[in-house]
Amino acid sequence: MPNIASILKAEISRVARKEVRAEIETLKKASVAHRASIAELRRQVNALEKELRRVAKGAARSATTPASGHEAAAGPKRRFSATRLAAHRAKLELSAASYGQLVGVSGQTIYHWEQGKARPRAAQLERLATVREFGAREVAERLAT
Repeated sequence: MPNIASILKAEISRVARKEVRAEIETLKKASVAHRASIAELRRQVNALEKELRRVAKGAARSATTPASGHEAAAGPKRRFSATRLAAHRAKLELSAASYGQLVGVSGQTIYHWEQGKARPRAAQLERLATVREFGAREVAERLAT
C-alpha cells in the first residue's frame, strides 16, 4: 500500500505542476502584454507633456508682450545673427559706439550683441533692420548730425 500511496502522491504532484505551469505561462504572456502597454502609455504621456510645455511656453511669450504684439504683427518677424551684425559693422568700418549711435544703444550693447552675451529686443531689432538698409553715405550723414 505505501507504494501505491507514494505513486499516487507523485502523480498528483506531477499533474499539479503541469497545471500550475500552464497557468503561469498565460499569466506571463499577459504580464508581457501589460508591460508593453504601460511602456507605450508612458511614451504617450511624455510626448503630451512635452507638447504641453511647448504650448505653455508659446502662450507665456505672447502674454508677456501684448503692447509690442501689434507692432510685430504689422511687420515681418525679424531674426538676429551676432556674426551678421559684426560683419555689417565691419563693412561700414564703424566703431561699436558709432554703430550703437545709429541704432540708439551704447557701444557696449553692440559688443554684447556681437559676442552673443545678449540679444536685442523687438524694437531694437526693427532699428537694426533700418540701419542695415543704410548705405555708407547715409550712415555718414546720420552720424554727422
